[in-house]
Amino acid sequence: MESIREQLLILISTPIYMVIIGVEILLSNYQHRRLYTWKDTAANIYLMLLNGALDLLLRAVYFVTLDYFYRHNIFSFSHVVVYWVMLLILEDFMYYWLHRFDHEIRLFWAVHVTHHSSETMNFTVGFRSSVFQPLYRFIYFIPLALMGFKPLDIIFIYSATQIWGIFVHTELIKKMGWLEYILVTPSHHRVHHASNAKYLDKNMGMFLIIWDKMFGTFQAELPEEKYQPIRYGLTKPLEKETPVTIVFHEWIQIWKDVTRTDITWKEKWNYIFGPPGYSHDGSRQTSEEMRQMEEGQLPTISEGMQQQPVQVKR
Repeated sequence: MESIREQLLILISTPIYMVIIGVEILLSNYQHRRLYTWKDTAANIYLMLLNGALDLLLRAVYFVTLDYFYRHNIFSFSHVVVYWVMLLILEDFMYYWLHRFDHEIRLFWAVHVTHHSSETMNFTVGFRSSVFQPLYRFIYFIPLALMGFKPLDIIFIYSATQIWGIFVHTELIKKMGWLEYILVTPSHHRVHHASNAKYLDKNMGMFLIIWDKMFGTFQAELPEEKYQPIRYGLTKPLEKETPVTIVFHEWIQIWKDVTRTDITWKEKWNYIFGPPGYSHDGSRQTSEEMRQMEEGQLPTISEGMQQQPVQVKR
């Protein structure tokens, strides 16, 4: 039954993806907007295939893990509607924290950075996956299994909300009326993909925007007369974009940082588990420091600091 659900999800979603991507390409060409490039789209497909292959290889591992905790569950649901509604809400809640830690802890940012390295915003960017996320994503869903949700149902709901997660990667849909107060919309997600200081690490939700509003990570998309136009991609673009550097560039930089001989063990720890952009000498900036600098609360380089060019790696 569960495999049939997933197969139906794939059968329904695949033609939808093809249609909306085709429409977006036609509309962007008609409006003379450069929303797609061959190189970027190829990179999106490449990362999707890598992520999908790893996900398939590990599916048995995280199914067995979730099943173990499900067999030791501490709750049970007697009403089927309550079961599915609660699973949708709680799965989205757990994903919010998964996504938030991917942004706030450099080790996980090294995984997630691939999704943010595109300098365009279109439906295919939604397929630009965080390649190694299947290695640990299932850990966030263990509490759901303990709460009495079946492993295959957890996987199904995650896949279903992913469909919405693809849909919000577009510039062609501006605002969605009252849905802006409840759901993650294209407007919210454009903010999430922006490299402008004010927008960094905002709007982490997949399906519901309420978590961002509850936990202080919400930022509305501002009109250009109130703030600068959105810039997509990393705050420091890749110097050379190859199949290897797209996936591993942040890991390479982490290795260079932690193997330095002029820093303490605490500083090495912070280079791995601190926020992206952390530096022991102020040569880089975290997203919060970038926001403070934009607002005039921080100087470009603090007084007395070694005079090095500011280098932001996010």
